[in-house]
Amino acid sequence: MIPSFPSTLRASTTQPDPLVTPAPLPPTEVVPNRGVPEGGAADPAAFSFLPDWSPGEWIGYSSLIVLALILTAIAVTTLWWMLHAWRSTGHLKNTGFSSTPQAPQLSFTLLVPGRHEEEVMGQTLDKLATQTHPDFEIIAIVGHDDPGTERVVREAAARHPHLITVVVDDSVPKNKPKALNKALEIARGDVVGVFDAEDDVHPALLSLVDSRFTETGADVVQGGVQLMNFQTSWWSLRNVLEYYFWFRSRLHFHAGARFIPLGGNTVFVRREWLDWSNGWDDGCLAEDCELGVRLSSAGAKVVVAYSAEVVTREETPGTLKSLYKQRTRWNQGFLQVLGKGEWRKLPHLSQRMFARYLLSMPFLQAITGLLIPVSIILILTVKVPTAVALITFIPIAPTIVTLAVEIAGLTEFGRLYNRKVRIRDYVKLVLGTFPYQVFLAAAAVRAVARNLRGDHSWEKTEHTGAHRDAVVVNAEPNADDAVSTTGAGASARPSAAAAAPASDDASLTPAGGTR
Repeated sequence: MIPSFPSTLRASTTQPDPLVTPAPLPPTEVVPNRGVPEGGAADPAAFSFLPDWSPGEWIGYSSLIVLALILTAIAVTTLWWMLHAWRSTGHLKNTGFSSTPQAPQLSFTLLVPGRHEEEVMGQTLDKLATQTHPDFEIIAIVGHDDPGTERVVREAAARHPHLITVVVDDSVPKNKPKALNKALEIARGDVVGVFDAEDDVHPALLSLVDSRFTETGADVVQGGVQLMNFQTSWWSLRNVLEYYFWFRSRLHFHAGARFIPLGGNTVFVRREWLDWSNGWDDGCLAEDCELGVRLSSAGAKVVVAYSAEVVTREETPGTLKSLYKQRTRWNQGFLQVLGKGEWRKLPHLSQRMFARYLLSMPFLQAITGLLIPVSIILILTVKVPTAVALITFIPIAPTIVTLAVEIAGLTEFGRLYNRKVRIRDYVKLVLGTFPYQVFLAAAAVRAVARNLRGDHSWEKTEHTGAHRDAVVVNAEPNADDAVSTTGAGASARPSAAAAAPASDDASLTPAGGTR
């Protein structure tokens, strides 16, 4: 009898077993820092963290990220510098002139270059002639091809014959540093100060500056300068605040870091340092910045003093085009100073890094200006990944804080200078934030383009005297201008009744307080 088997077993005896599938080979091991062995392939997972973007997306998204990081860096550092003077009440107080100035010990030469400034230069010279300091002279510099300004200057010299000397600059082409160097040849003062043709200068300024030199042992004293006509236009408002924070706070930070780009006027330098530097670099479009860099690199001590009562008052450029040219010139001058390389002589690495960053700012703004349209196009036409979109929002935080600081600064500006700030002024400030940044970036792009072309021509800023509240000019010499010769030679002290244009700060005492 044949035994019965399960059907499965019967099937297995009649059909061949399936082929055994070979076990997979172990993955080729990638040796760190030695690449992939011959015949092996890289592990795709090693690059899985990178997004799967096309080349065009990589370029576009990277541009957005770079722009965001640059804007963030600029915004954060700018905010830090803006707030430097307000670190504490005591620190803020120390940024001003002394309330108890010491007796004058120095003599001063004041240089006032002017070109096509017949509308404002006569009033400026009259106001400078009212300085209460006992020992100073004024040298007015005009071009040989500028009869209108020369006439006004010589009339002012006739009103103050013992104070004002006229120098005619016959150089071609003309610029401000050439005019300053021309006048420096005959300057007799221990300290040489520079003012612009439209400046409104407080009568007590030289006495306070003299005291600052004595108190601190400074080689250079940088006084405050303030634009005043903040209600002229939306951009003049922002230009005024730029000056306010620059002279009120930022320059104090730079002086503390022992690297400072000096301002173009209300700057006073000991004569021996100007002799050492051979005056100003007449090939640089930012001769003030260049001089400050050289002096800082040589170890000169620079002190900044800002007291609202005695700041030198100026006006913003009359048109947006004029401001655009002025900002282009400044930016291009910074690039020239960067290329000249004097900052490399600074003793400390931190100073050199700071100098490189500050002088490179036009490059950074130019890059920002070029990336802004790219970013706008991408935002409007391309769906940006969430991570990239979040990165682009990073600059908003310091920008909002900066705007809040500017609003507070505008309020304080109105209080210090007795100016009524209206609601619409705050609205203009807020709405003008982004357009003004685009404007600055455009000026930086133009500065880089001019520098690459080798175009270093001087673009002058026109002035109309919009910062002056009232102007009263004496047509005839005043008898009170009779002088007694002082120890410096021809320098003299005018009486308090000397001819001068009226100003809303005329009642201030030398100590900076009000009567």
